[in-house]
Amino acid sequence: MESYDALLASITPTTGETRTILDPATGTAVGEAPVHTVEDLERAIAAAQAAQPAWAALGHDARSAALMRAADAVERSAEELAHLLSREQGKPLNGPNARFEVGACAAWLRATAGTPLDPETVVDDGETRAELHYRPIGVVGAIGPWNWPMMITIWQIAPALRMGNAVVVKPSEYTPLSVLALAAVINEELPEGLLTVVSGGRDVGARLAEHPSVGKVMFTGSTATGKAIIRSSADTIKRLTLELGGNDAGIVLPDADPKAIAEGLFWGAFINTGQTCAALKRLYVHDSLYEAVCTELAAVAAAMPMGNGLDEANVLGPLQNRQQYDIVAKLVDAARDSGARILIGGNPDDGGPGNFYPTTLVADVDNDTPLVAEEQFGPALPIIRYSTVEEAIAKANALDVGLGASVWSADLDAAREVAARLEAGTVWINKHGNVDPRIPFGGAKQSGYGLEFGVEGLKALGVPQIING
Repeated sequence: MESYDALLASITPTTGETRTILDPATGTAVGEAPVHTVEDLERAIAAAQAAQPAWAALGHDARSAALMRAADAVERSAEELAHLLSREQGKPLNGPNARFEVGACAAWLRATAGTPLDPETVVDDGETRAELHYRPIGVVGAIGPWNWPMMITIWQIAPALRMGNAVVVKPSEYTPLSVLALAAVINEELPEGLLTVVSGGRDVGARLAEHPSVGKVMFTGSTATGKAIIRSSADTIKRLTLELGGNDAGIVLPDADPKAIAEGLFWGAFINTGQTCAALKRLYVHDSLYEAVCTELAAVAAAMPMGNGLDEANVLGPLQNRQQYDIVAKLVDAARDSGARILIGGNPDDGGPGNFYPTTLVADVDNDTPLVAEEQFGPALPIIRYSTVEEAIAKANALDVGLGASVWSADLDAAREVAARLEAGTVWINKHGNVDPRIPFGGAKQSGYGLEFGVEGLKALGVPQIING
Protein backbone atom coordinates (compact mmCIF):
# COMPACT_ATOMS: atom_id res chain seq x y z
CA MET A 1 0.00 0.00 0.00
CA GLU A 2 1.34 3.46 -0.92
CA SER A 3 -0.35 5.53 1.80
CA TYR A 4 -2.86 5.55 4.63
CA ASP A 5 -5.51 6.97 2.30
CA ALA A 6 -4.85 4.22 -0.25
CA LEU A 7 -5.09 1.57 2.44
CA LEU A 8 -8.40 2.93 3.68
CA ALA A 9 -9.74 3.30 0.14
CA SER A 10 -8.88 -0.33 -0.61
CA ILE A 11 -11.32 -1.54 2.05
CA THR A 12 -14.05 1.09 1.65
CA PRO A 13 -17.16 -0.43 0.02
CA THR A 14 -18.46 1.15 -3.16
CA THR A 15 -21.82 -0.62 -2.95
CA GLY A 16 -24.05 -2.11 -0.27
CA GLU A 17 -24.86 -1.10 3.25
CA THR A 18 -22.10 0.47 5.35
CA ARG A 19 -21.58 1.55 8.94
CA THR A 20 -19.54 4.53 10.12
CA ILE A 21 -16.72 3.60 12.51
CA LEU A 22 -15.87 6.29 15.07
CA ASP A 23 -12.53 7.08 16.71
CA PRO A 24 -12.88 6.28 20.45
CA ALA A 25 -10.48 9.13 21.28
CA THR A 26 -12.28 11.89 19.40
CA GLY A 27 -15.69 10.63 18.29
CA THR A 28 -14.87 11.55 14.69
CA ALA A 29 -15.38 9.22 11.73
CA VAL A 30 -12.55 6.85 10.84
CA GLY A 31 -14.16 5.24 7.82
CA GLU A 32 -17.01 3.16 6.46
CA ALA A 33 -17.20 -0.56 7.15
CA PRO A 34 -19.26 -2.95 5.07
CA VAL A 35 -22.24 -4.56 6.73
CA HIS A 36 -21.97 -8.06 5.35
CA THR A 37 -24.85 -10.50 5.49
CA VAL A 38 -25.27 -14.24 5.98
CA GLU A 39 -25.49 -14.48 2.20
CA ASP A 40 -22.05 -12.84 1.97
CA LEU A 41 -20.79 -15.39 4.47
CA GLU A 42 -22.14 -18.26 2.36
CA ARG A 43 -20.29 -16.93 -0.69
CA ALA A 44 -17.07 -16.57 1.32
CA ILE A 45 -17.30 -20.15 2.60
CA ALA A 46 -17.96 -21.45 -0.91
CA ALA A 47 -14.91 -19.56 -2.20
CA ALA A 48 -12.82 -20.91 0.65
CA GLN A 49 -13.89 -24.46 -0.14
CA ALA A 50 -12.92 -23.96 -3.75
CA ALA A 51 -9.49 -22.48 -2.96
CA GLN A 52 -8.47 -24.82 -0.15
CA PRO A 53 -7.54 -28.08 -1.96
CA ALA A 54 -4.92 -26.44 -4.20
CA TRP A 55 -3.49 -24.57 -1.21
CA ALA A 56 -3.26 -27.81 0.79
CA ALA A 57 -1.56 -29.55 -2.12
CA LEU A 58 1.29 -27.03 -2.11
CA GLY A 59 2.79 -28.56 1.02
CA HIS A 60 4.32 -26.99 4.13
CA ASP A 61 7.35 -25.42 2.45
CA ALA A 62 5.41 -23.49 -0.18
CA ARG A 63 2.75 -22.40 2.29
CA SER A 64 5.41 -21.24 4.74
CA ALA A 65 7.11 -19.26 1.98
CA ALA A 66 3.80 -17.51 1.25
CA LEU A 67 3.43 -16.61 4.93
CA MET A 68 6.95 -15.18 4.92
CA ARG A 69 5.99 -13.00 1.95
CA ALA A 70 2.84 -11.97 3.79
CA ALA A 71 5.00 -10.87 6.74
CA ASP A 72 7.05 -8.75 4.33
CA ALA A 73 3.83 -7.19 3.02
CA VAL A 74 2.69 -6.34 6.55
CA GLU A 75 6.01 -4.64 7.22
CA ARG A 76 5.77 -2.63 4.00
CA SER A 77 2.42 -1.24 5.17
CA ALA A 78 3.27 -1.21 8.89
CA GLU A 79 2.93 2.52 9.50
CA GLU A 80 -0.37 2.80 7.62
CA LEU A 81 -1.76 -0.23 9.47
CA ALA A 82 -0.64 1.19 12.82
CA HIS A 83 -2.32 4.53 12.16
CA LEU A 84 -5.59 2.87 11.20
CA LEU A 85 -5.42 0.63 14.25
CA SER A 86 -4.76 3.59 16.52
CA ARG A 87 -7.69 5.54 15.11
CA GLU A 88 -10.15 2.65 15.20
CA GLN A 89 -9.16 0.83 18.40
CA GLY A 90 -7.80 3.86 20.28
CA LYS A 91 -4.42 2.48 21.33
CA PRO A 92 -1.46 4.84 20.98
CA LEU A 93 1.11 4.41 18.27
CA ASN A 94 3.90 4.09 20.84
CA GLY A 95 4.47 1.89 23.86
CA PRO A 96 3.22 -1.72 23.69
CA ASN A 97 0.38 -0.60 21.46
CA ALA A 98 -0.33 -0.01 17.74
CA ARG A 99 3.15 -0.21 16.21
CA PHE A 100 3.92 -3.03 18.61
CA GLU A 101 0.79 -4.91 17.48
CA VAL A 102 1.55 -4.58 13.79
CA GLY A 103 5.12 -5.69 14.43
CA ALA A 104 3.79 -8.70 16.31
CA CYS A 105 1.67 -9.62 13.27
CA ALA A 106 4.78 -9.89 11.11
CA ALA A 107 6.70 -11.72 13.84
CA TRP A 108 3.92 -14.29 14.35
CA LEU A 109 3.60 -14.91 10.63
CA ARG A 110 7.31 -15.64 10.43
CA ALA A 111 7.39 -17.76 13.57
CA THR A 112 4.41 -19.80 12.40
CA ALA A 113 5.98 -20.32 9.00
CA GLY A 114 9.29 -21.34 10.55
CA THR A 115 8.01 -23.83 13.12
CA PRO A 116 8.83 -27.38 11.98
CA LEU A 117 6.14 -30.06 12.14
CA ASP A 118 7.47 -33.40 10.99
CA PRO A 119 5.61 -36.72 11.07
CA GLU A 120 6.08 -38.41 14.44
CA THR A 121 7.07 -42.07 14.59
CA VAL A 122 4.91 -43.54 17.33
CA VAL A 123 6.02 -47.16 17.10
CA ASP A 124 8.81 -48.75 15.07
CA ASP A 125 9.71 -52.10 16.64
CA GLY A 126 10.58 -54.08 13.52
CA GLU A 127 7.09 -55.52 13.18
CA THR A 128 4.90 -52.45 13.40
CA ARG A 129 5.56 -48.95 12.18
CA ALA A 130 3.05 -46.22 13.01
CA GLU A 131 3.43 -42.55 12.11
CA LEU A 132 1.35 -39.59 13.28
CA HIS A 133 0.60 -36.98 10.62
CA TYR A 134 -1.59 -33.85 10.63
CA ARG A 135 -3.84 -33.21 7.63
CA PRO A 136 -5.75 -30.01 6.78
CA ILE A 137 -9.18 -29.55 8.34
CA GLY A 138 -10.64 -27.66 5.37
CA VAL A 139 -12.33 -24.36 6.16
CA VAL A 140 -11.60 -22.66 9.49
CA GLY A 141 -13.80 -19.94 10.96
CA ALA A 142 -12.00 -17.23 12.97
CA ILE A 143 -14.00 -14.94 15.24
CA GLY A 144 -11.93 -12.18 16.82
CA PRO A 145 -12.15 -9.46 19.48
CA TRP A 146 -11.81 -5.68 19.45
CA ASN A 147 -8.90 -5.28 21.88
CA TRP A 148 -6.04 -6.67 19.74
CA PRO A 149 -7.91 -7.04 16.43
CA MET A 150 -4.91 -7.42 14.13
CA MET A 151 -2.64 -9.50 16.32
CA ILE A 152 -5.26 -11.99 17.46
CA THR A 153 -6.48 -12.38 13.88
CA ILE A 154 -2.94 -13.37 12.94
CA TRP A 155 -2.85 -15.81 15.86
CA GLN A 156 -5.86 -17.47 14.28
CA ILE A 157 -5.19 -17.30 10.56
CA ALA A 158 -1.42 -17.91 10.43
CA PRO A 159 -1.46 -21.49 11.80
CA ALA A 160 -4.68 -22.26 9.93
CA LEU A 161 -3.10 -21.26 6.61
CA ARG A 162 0.20 -22.92 7.40
CA MET A 163 -1.60 -26.22 7.99
CA GLY A 164 -3.32 -26.07 4.59
CA ASN A 165 -6.70 -24.64 5.53
CA ALA A 166 -8.73 -21.78 4.11
CA VAL A 167 -10.03 -19.17 6.56
CA VAL A 168 -13.14 -17.05 6.90
CA VAL A 169 -12.74 -14.28 9.47
CA LYS A 170 -15.54 -12.56 11.36
CA PRO A 171 -14.08 -9.48 13.11
CA SER A 172 -15.59 -7.58 16.01
CA GLU A 173 -18.20 -5.04 14.96
CA TYR A 174 -16.17 -2.44 16.88
CA THR A 175 -12.94 -2.90 14.90
CA PRO A 176 -13.67 -4.28 11.42
CA LEU A 177 -11.51 -1.81 9.49
CA SER A 178 -8.27 -2.95 11.10
CA VAL A 179 -8.96 -6.59 10.22
CA LEU A 180 -10.15 -5.79 6.70
CA ALA A 181 -6.99 -3.76 6.07
CA LEU A 182 -4.69 -6.43 7.48
CA ALA A 183 -6.33 -9.09 5.31
CA ALA A 184 -6.09 -6.86 2.23
CA VAL A 185 -2.34 -6.55 2.78
CA ILE A 186 -1.85 -10.28 3.41
CA ASN A 187 -4.00 -11.22 0.42
CA GLU A 188 -1.41 -9.59 -1.84
CA GLU A 189 0.53 -12.83 -1.29
CA LEU A 190 -2.28 -15.42 -1.14
CA PRO A 191 -4.50 -17.14 -3.72
CA GLU A 192 -7.92 -15.60 -4.24
CA GLY A 193 -10.68 -16.89 -1.96
CA LEU A 194 -8.33 -18.47 0.57
CA LEU A 195 -8.71 -15.72 3.21
CA THR A 196 -11.89 -13.66 3.44
CA VAL A 197 -13.15 -11.21 6.05
CA VAL A 198 -16.91 -11.06 6.53
CA SER A 199 -17.73 -7.91 8.48
CA GLY A 200 -21.18 -8.67 9.79
CA GLY A 201 -23.22 -8.79 12.93
CA ARG A 202 -24.12 -11.49 15.41
CA ASP A 203 -26.17 -13.38 12.85
CA VAL A 204 -23.04 -13.83 10.74
CA GLY A 205 -21.04 -15.04 13.73
CA ALA A 206 -23.78 -17.47 14.73
CA ARG A 207 -24.00 -18.92 11.22
CA LEU A 208 -20.23 -19.28 10.99
CA ALA A 209 -20.22 -21.23 14.27
CA GLU A 210 -22.88 -23.67 13.07
CA HIS A 211 -22.04 -23.90 9.36
CA PRO A 212 -21.68 -27.52 8.20
CA SER A 213 -18.84 -26.64 5.82
CA VAL A 214 -16.69 -25.10 8.56
CA GLY A 215 -14.54 -27.75 10.23
CA LYS A 216 -13.12 -25.66 13.06
CA VAL A 217 -13.88 -22.40 14.85
CA MET A 218 -11.28 -20.31 16.65
CA PHE A 219 -12.70 -17.71 18.99
CA THR A 220 -11.23 -15.12 21.33
CA GLY A 221 -13.70 -13.20 23.47
CA SER A 222 -16.07 -13.48 26.38
CA THR A 223 -16.90 -16.71 28.20
CA ALA A 224 -20.61 -16.15 27.54
CA THR A 225 -20.08 -15.95 23.78
CA GLY A 226 -17.74 -18.94 23.94
CA LYS A 227 -20.49 -21.01 25.52
CA ALA A 228 -22.87 -19.96 22.74
CA ILE A 229 -20.32 -21.07 20.12
CA ILE A 230 -19.95 -24.44 21.84
CA ARG A 231 -23.70 -24.94 21.63
CA SER A 232 -23.87 -23.77 17.99
CA SER A 233 -21.03 -26.05 16.95
CA ALA A 234 -22.41 -29.19 18.59
CA ASP A 235 -24.51 -30.53 15.73
CA THR A 236 -21.54 -30.60 13.34
CA ILE A 237 -18.98 -31.77 15.95
CA LYS A 238 -16.64 -28.89 15.13
CA ARG A 239 -13.15 -28.64 16.51
CA LEU A 240 -12.82 -25.58 18.72
CA THR A 241 -10.08 -23.40 20.14
CA LEU A 242 -11.55 -21.00 22.69
CA GLU A 243 -9.59 -18.25 24.43
CA LEU A 244 -12.18 -16.78 26.76
CA GLY A 245 -12.44 -14.33 29.63
CA GLY A 246 -9.81 -14.06 32.33
CA ASN A 247 -9.37 -12.33 35.66
CA ASP A 248 -5.66 -12.92 36.13
CA ALA A 249 -4.18 -12.82 39.61
CA GLY A 250 -0.67 -11.71 40.51
CA ILE A 251 0.95 -12.61 43.84
CA VAL A 252 3.81 -10.52 45.25
CA LEU A 253 5.81 -12.66 47.69
CA PRO A 254 7.36 -11.12 50.84
CA ASP A 255 10.92 -11.09 49.47
CA ALA A 256 10.13 -9.02 46.34
CA ASP A 257 11.66 -5.59 45.75
CA PRO A 258 8.74 -3.15 45.29
CA LYS A 259 10.73 -0.61 43.30
CA ALA A 260 12.27 -3.23 41.03
CA ILE A 261 8.95 -4.83 40.11
CA ALA A 262 6.75 -1.72 39.88
CA GLU A 263 7.09 -1.07 36.15
CA GLY A 264 6.61 -4.77 35.32
CA LEU A 265 3.47 -4.82 37.45
CA PHE A 266 2.20 -1.69 35.76
CA TRP A 267 2.55 -2.98 32.20
CA GLY A 268 1.27 -6.39 33.23
CA ALA A 269 -1.95 -4.67 34.27
CA PHE A 270 -2.21 -1.68 31.96
CA ILE A 271 -0.94 -2.88 28.60
CA ASN A 272 -3.47 -1.70 25.99
CA THR A 273 -4.99 0.42 28.77
CA GLY A 274 -6.01 -2.76 30.58
CA GLN A 275 -7.99 -4.12 27.62
CA THR A 276 -6.22 -7.48 27.42
CA CYS A 277 -7.59 -10.92 28.28
CA ALA A 278 -4.37 -12.03 29.95
CA ALA A 279 -3.66 -8.74 31.75
CA LEU A 280 -3.00 -8.62 35.47
CA LYS A 281 -6.40 -7.80 36.96
CA ARG A 282 -6.04 -8.66 40.66
CA LEU A 283 -2.85 -7.98 42.60
CA TYR A 284 -2.24 -9.74 45.95
CA VAL A 285 0.54 -8.18 48.04
CA HIS A 286 1.95 -9.37 51.37
CA ASP A 287 1.36 -7.18 54.42
CA SER A 288 5.05 -6.43 54.81
CA LEU A 289 5.31 -4.89 51.33
CA TYR A 290 1.80 -3.61 50.81
CA GLU A 291 2.28 0.13 51.27
CA ALA A 292 5.64 0.12 49.48
CA VAL A 293 4.17 -1.63 46.43
CA CYS A 294 1.22 0.77 46.41
CA THR A 295 3.56 3.76 46.53
CA GLU A 296 5.93 2.54 43.83
CA LEU A 297 3.13 1.44 41.52
CA ALA A 298 1.33 4.77 41.89
CA ALA A 299 4.56 6.59 41.01
CA VAL A 300 4.91 4.60 37.79
CA ALA A 301 1.25 5.10 36.90
CA ALA A 302 1.47 8.87 37.42
CA ALA A 303 4.29 9.10 34.89
CA MET A 304 2.46 7.34 32.03
CA PRO A 305 0.74 9.83 29.68
CA MET A 306 -2.77 9.07 28.42
CA GLY A 307 -4.43 10.70 25.43
CA ASN A 308 -5.10 10.56 21.70
CA GLY A 309 -3.18 7.65 20.25
CA LEU A 310 -1.84 9.65 17.30
CA ASP A 311 0.06 11.89 19.72
CA GLU A 312 3.53 10.34 19.79
CA ALA A 313 3.93 11.18 23.51
CA ASN A 314 1.08 9.00 24.74
CA VAL A 315 1.35 5.38 25.84
CA LEU A 316 -2.21 4.91 27.19
CA GLY A 317 -5.39 5.55 25.24
CA PRO A 318 -9.16 5.52 25.59
CA LEU A 319 -11.36 2.53 26.18
CA GLN A 320 -12.43 1.27 22.79
CA ASN A 321 -16.17 1.63 23.37
CA ARG A 322 -18.53 3.37 25.76
CA GLN A 323 -20.00 0.12 27.03
CA GLN A 324 -16.61 -0.93 28.37
CA TYR A 325 -16.05 2.54 29.82
CA ASP A 326 -19.30 2.26 31.75
CA ILE A 327 -18.32 -1.16 33.14
CA VAL A 328 -15.00 0.15 34.47
CA ALA A 329 -16.60 3.27 35.94
CA LYS A 330 -19.31 1.24 37.68
CA LEU A 331 -16.80 -1.18 39.24
CA VAL A 332 -14.51 1.59 40.50
CA ASP A 333 -17.45 3.56 41.92
CA ALA A 334 -18.70 0.47 43.75
CA ALA A 335 -15.24 -0.13 45.23
CA ARG A 336 -15.02 3.48 46.39
CA ASP A 337 -18.49 3.26 47.93
CA SER A 338 -17.44 0.12 49.82
CA GLY A 339 -14.63 2.03 51.56
CA ALA A 340 -11.70 1.22 49.29
CA ARG A 341 -8.87 3.76 48.96
CA ILE A 342 -8.25 5.30 45.53
CA LEU A 343 -4.50 5.76 45.16
CA ILE A 344 -4.65 7.43 41.77
CA GLY A 345 -7.37 8.04 39.17
CA GLY A 346 -11.02 7.17 39.58
CA ASN A 347 -12.02 10.69 38.55
CA PRO A 348 -12.88 10.72 34.83
CA ASP A 349 -13.49 14.00 33.03
CA ASP A 350 -16.75 13.30 31.27
CA GLY A 351 -16.81 16.76 29.71
CA GLY A 352 -14.29 16.03 26.98
CA PRO A 353 -14.48 13.85 23.88
CA GLY A 354 -13.47 10.22 23.88
CA ASN A 355 -13.78 7.20 26.16
CA PHE A 356 -10.92 8.17 28.45
CA TYR A 357 -10.94 6.63 31.92
CA PRO A 358 -7.88 7.58 33.97
CA THR A 359 -5.32 5.08 35.16
CA THR A 360 -6.73 3.92 38.50
CA LEU A 361 -5.22 2.02 41.43
CA VAL A 362 -7.54 0.88 44.21
CA ALA A 363 -6.14 -0.19 47.60
CA ASP A 364 -7.67 -1.59 50.79
CA VAL A 365 -10.26 -3.45 48.76
CA ASP A 366 -12.00 -6.64 49.87
CA ASN A 367 -11.57 -9.79 47.81
CA ASP A 368 -15.32 -10.12 47.17
CA THR A 369 -15.71 -6.56 45.86
CA PRO A 370 -16.94 -6.64 42.23
CA LEU A 371 -13.79 -4.85 41.04
CA VAL A 372 -11.86 -7.93 42.22
CA ALA A 373 -14.39 -10.68 41.54
CA GLU A 374 -15.41 -9.50 38.04
CA GLU A 375 -13.21 -8.86 35.02
CA GLN A 376 -12.92 -5.07 34.62
CA PHE A 377 -11.08 -5.11 31.25
CA GLY A 378 -9.86 -1.57 31.63
CA PRO A 379 -7.40 0.75 33.39
CA ALA A 380 -8.32 -0.03 37.01
CA LEU A 381 -6.28 -2.40 39.21
CA PRO A 382 -7.39 -3.56 42.68
CA ILE A 383 -4.56 -4.26 45.16
CA ILE A 384 -5.50 -6.77 47.86
CA ARG A 385 -3.58 -7.32 51.07
CA TYR A 386 -2.74 -10.85 52.29
CA SER A 387 -1.01 -12.28 55.36
CA THR A 388 0.05 -15.80 54.32
CA VAL A 389 0.99 -17.33 51.00
CA GLU A 390 -1.69 -19.98 51.53
CA GLU A 391 -4.28 -17.21 51.76
CA ALA A 392 -3.03 -15.59 48.55
CA ILE A 393 -3.11 -18.87 46.63
CA ALA A 394 -6.63 -19.64 47.85
CA LYS A 395 -7.88 -16.21 46.79
CA ALA A 396 -6.15 -16.38 43.42
CA ASN A 397 -7.75 -19.78 42.71
CA ALA A 398 -11.21 -18.89 43.98
CA LEU A 399 -12.70 -17.76 40.66
CA ASP A 400 -14.04 -19.93 37.82
CA VAL A 401 -11.58 -18.52 35.27
CA GLY A 402 -7.89 -19.26 34.82
CA LEU A 403 -6.27 -17.76 31.76
CA GLY A 404 -3.03 -16.49 33.28
CA ALA A 405 -1.40 -15.62 36.60
CA SER A 406 1.94 -14.38 37.87
CA VAL A 407 4.25 -14.65 40.87
CA TRP A 408 6.71 -11.90 41.81
CA SER A 409 9.72 -12.82 43.92
CA ALA A 410 13.51 -12.58 44.19
CA ASP A 411 13.58 -16.33 44.90
CA LEU A 412 12.85 -18.20 41.66
CA ASP A 413 12.50 -21.58 43.38
CA ALA A 414 9.92 -20.19 45.81
CA ALA A 415 8.11 -18.49 42.94
CA ARG A 416 7.97 -21.71 40.92
CA GLU A 417 6.55 -23.60 43.91
CA VAL A 418 3.72 -21.08 44.19
CA ALA A 419 3.24 -21.02 40.40
CA ALA A 420 2.71 -24.78 40.33
CA ARG A 421 -0.24 -24.38 42.70
CA LEU A 422 -2.07 -21.72 40.70
CA GLU A 423 -4.98 -22.79 38.50
CA ALA A 424 -4.15 -21.01 35.26
CA GLY A 425 -3.10 -21.94 31.75
CA THR A 426 0.09 -19.85 32.00
CA VAL A 427 1.87 -18.63 35.12
CA TRP A 428 4.58 -16.03 34.56
CA ILE A 429 7.34 -15.26 37.05
CA ASN A 430 8.36 -11.62 37.53
CA LYS A 431 6.37 -10.63 34.45
CA HIS A 432 2.78 -10.91 33.28
CA GLY A 433 1.13 -11.46 29.92
CA ASN A 434 4.32 -11.94 27.93
CA VAL A 435 3.30 -14.21 25.06
CA ASP A 436 5.78 -15.85 22.69
CA PRO A 437 5.00 -17.49 19.33
CA ARG A 438 7.15 -20.49 20.32
CA ILE A 439 5.38 -21.16 23.63
CA PRO A 440 1.89 -22.74 23.81
CA PHE A 441 -0.83 -20.53 25.26
CA GLY A 442 -4.33 -21.44 26.45
CA GLY A 443 -6.69 -21.20 29.39
CA ALA A 444 -7.88 -23.31 32.29
CA LYS A 445 -11.37 -23.63 33.81
CA GLN A 446 -13.87 -21.31 32.09
CA SER A 447 -11.12 -19.36 30.31
CA GLY A 448 -11.45 -21.83 27.46
CA TYR A 449 -9.62 -24.79 25.97
CA GLY A 450 -7.22 -25.59 23.19
CA LEU A 451 -3.67 -24.35 22.69
CA GLU A 452 -2.29 -21.69 20.38
CA PHE A 453 1.32 -20.98 19.27
CA GLY A 454 4.27 -23.23 18.59
CA VAL A 455 4.04 -26.85 17.52
CA GLU A 456 0.95 -27.45 19.67
CA GLY A 457 -0.80 -24.56 17.97
CA LEU A 458 -0.08 -26.00 14.54
CA LYS A 459 -1.37 -29.41 15.59
CA ALA A 460 -4.62 -27.79 16.74
CA LEU A 461 -5.26 -26.67 13.14
CA GLY A 462 -4.90 -30.15 11.69
CA VAL A 463 -6.66 -33.49 11.77
CA PRO A 464 -4.43 -36.16 13.30
CA GLN A 465 -3.99 -39.22 11.12
CA ILE A 466 -2.13 -42.42 12.00
CA ILE A 467 -0.52 -44.34 9.16
CA ASN A 468 0.01 -47.86 10.47
CA GLY A 469 2.00 -50.28 8.34
